[in-house]
Amino acid sequence: MNSFVHKTLVVQLQAGDTDRFSVLAHLSYDAADPFAVTLVFSHDGRILARWQLDREMLADGLRRPVGLGDVRIRPVSRGMWQELRLEFLGDVRPDGGRHHALVFAWAPGFAAFLRETHEVVPPGREEVHVDDFLADVIAGG
Repeated sequence: MNSFVHKTLVVQLQAGDTDRFSVLAHLSYDAADPFAVTLVFSHDGRILARWQLDREMLADGLRRPVGLGDVRIRPVSRGMWQELRLEFLGDVRPDGGRHHALVFAWAPGFAAFLRETHEVVPPGREEVHVDDFLADVIAGG
């Protein structure tokens, strides 16, 4: 069975006071890191940002608002359109504020990606091999 899931979706990015514009969101999941989903945003072949999200948090965000820190996720209904709103807070700017970006995605696309990850590693069946990790750390000095 494949232990890796990848999906690319077109999403809408809104940074600061700008209008939304389309970028690609590359979602990936690797069973070797069963709790994480990697999300890479790109435009015109350039990587704009890379975030690692908690898979369960992402799934919960499809149903209700979640997140208190640098990442906040919530469903948004706009008529027949079901969106997922992802809010990212970045590093502190020189003026004391924080970099801030909103991403609006088609919620069914994210849900389909998560269903594929659940086929690879069902929720609650994630395993972390702490002994292997510690052996690597000790071997590395």
